[in-house]
Amino acid sequence: MAQDNAAFCGVPEGGPGEAKAPPVPPRRRGAGARKRQRYVEKDGKCNVQHGNVRETYRYLTDIFTTLVDLKWRFSLLVFILAYAVTWLFFGLIWWFIAYCRGDLDHLEDHAWTPCVNNLNGFVSAFLFSIETETTIGYGHRVITDKCPEGIVLLLLQAILGSMVNAFMVGCMFVKISQPNKRAETLVFSSHAVVSLRDDRLCLMFRVGDLRDSHIVEASIRAKLIKSKQTQEGEFIPLDQTDLSVGFETGDDRLFLVSPLIISHEIDERSPFWDVSRHQVPHPLPQPHGHTGG
Repeated sequence: MAQDNAAFCGVPEGGPGEAKAPPVPPRRRGAGARKRQRYVEKDGKCNVQHGNVRETYRYLTDIFTTLVDLKWRFSLLVFILAYAVTWLFFGLIWWFIAYCRGDLDHLEDHAWTPCVNNLNGFVSAFLFSIETETTIGYGHRVITDKCPEGIVLLLLQAILGSMVNAFMVGCMFVKISQPNKRAETLVFSSHAVVSLRDDRLCLMFRVGDLRDSHIVEASIRAKLIKSKQTQEGEFIPLDQTDLSVGFETGDDRLFLVSPLIISHEIDERSPFWDVSRHQVPHPLPQPHGHTGG
């Protein structure tokens, strides 16, 4: 197997009398070296920016996922505004009802039955709105039974407040429970290597978990992303090809108690089969697989 693929073989091609190609010196990173653009960052985020997106309304059709995907500062801003706007909105309506019924003109009239006791302005209406939606109930401001429009508004605010609580608390819970930082303790080897393993050429890299709480049912996948031109002349800048790392045999399911070596056999089905030794960068780029539990 290893002798069939002369791309990575250590013996130079040709006979003894033929000229031998000089060895390719390894590339060194210096001040003038061009910085390699990463398709996937080291923290697992894809370095892809979507441009010329015209149908932005599609983000609003799934508003829950849109809010979860927002950055933390925007999520907290939406969380605060959702409650503040509803409190102000219903506070304004409570004040408007008291104003239309004339409750604000009979503050000192003890014979007058207002819609809400001890509501003497917009500030007290705003506080009553907060007490109603958050079910605090201090007891100082309370609705009376002589105000049917206030009873209807109380029901609407209680229902809408429950919906706002369920929606916003659900968004925050999902956002907090996302294991975005879990990849910080999943480390890969700095470079991948090509070497013989059981007399077979293999592309190998190492992965390990730094935490004591290990991932259950962890699995790994590896992809080769490169440009490709089809036989019809179509150019594909980011063509994705699966690298077999043991899916057929079950070796892709990992038990990360200790660092493991992930191996991809370079055979006829491998995308590296037709790659020569001189076409491989020196050193090989840092691998970045995907592990999931």
